[in-house]
Amino acid sequence: MTITLTQYLSQMQQYPALIVTTILTLGVILVNGWTDAPNAIATCVSTRSIKPKPAILMAAACNFIGLVVMTAISPKVAETIYNMVDFGGNSADALVALCAALVAIVVWATAASYFGIPTSESHALIAGLSGAAIAVHGSFEGVNGSEWIKVLYGLVFSTILGFFAGYIVVKLVEKICMNMDRRKTDGFFRKGQIFSGAAMAFMHGAQDGQKFMGVFLLGMFLAKGQADMTAVAVPLWLMVLCAVTMGGGSAIGGEKIIKAVGMDMVKLESYQGFAADLVASGCILLSTLTGVPVSTTHTKTTAIMGVGASRNIKRVNWGVVKGMILAWVFTFPGCGLLGFLMAKFFMMIF
Repeated sequence: MTITLTQYLSQMQQYPALIVTTILTLGVILVNGWTDAPNAIATCVSTRSIKPKPAILMAAACNFIGLVVMTAISPKVAETIYNMVDFGGNSADALVALCAALVAIVVWATAASYFGIPTSESHALIAGLSGAAIAVHGSFEGVNGSEWIKVLYGLVFSTILGFFAGYIVVKLVEKICMNMDRRKTDGFFRKGQIFSGAAMAFMHGAQDGQKFMGVFLLGMFLAKGQADMTAVAVPLWLMVLCAVTMGGGSAIGGEKIIKAVGMDMVKLESYQGFAADLVASGCILLSTLTGVPVSTTHTKTTAIMGVGASRNIKRVNWGVVKGMILAWVFTFPGCGLLGFLMAKFFMMIF
């Protein structure tokens, strides 16, 4: 089953609630592009391999391409997201709860961006949806444990593999280039960082874009009064719409996030930034193909930690790392509780 753009526009006229869910979902995608996508280019900007404005434009374009290409290859991440929660048989309450979850995610992400904290939009999305689903059911029955467990797998996978692969890859690069002319290798890795930064932006679009398309599809069904989703192919127009919105968010900037990830946490040289981006994009590619939703922020920052620790564990600014970890830890209960309370409040007044 697929839905054409004409059919969708017709449904928006028939079901006004679909207009609200569309605006909110696009708002969440825009915020993701604004607050999360800058992580992809943080290292290549911090090592001065590319200037901020061209880097942001590159990220916007690669987010777009990544979402379209990888969704066409494997939409498993989108399927995981819309199967993760069950908003119950009452489609009206379910739709209100979904809208509440989206508002909670925007509030959480905007606050994090204001304080320059690179929280995970993926974790915020999962937590907000889960909290709203629990509010609808009044119990944990609204959470599909078999799908949710993939989030925990992704959390562990991205942390361990990102850190240790970053450590190993940068050591390997140093060994290979040990006797080479430093001026020549610096030039190579500066160019290589532009490529690896583009790869990170590509994979960010592939991973996070699919997550939000899963929410988009869920909203389509609930707005029409269908609490149970049927199999539906992700239409090309939806891929393009989500990609353009995310790209627009990336173009807005996110300078605080770039500074926190690329400059404050650990000072990187161009070859180290190249290694971190290469490792992170590889981890995200593997997760996307297997349908495991991972945080691009989490994966990127753990890879940077591994690279920084390879020279000296003290080179990593553990004060900044501690703040990031606390933000990640509190995102699940914090955004989950916010989604729960918003859903309860919305269901009372609507």
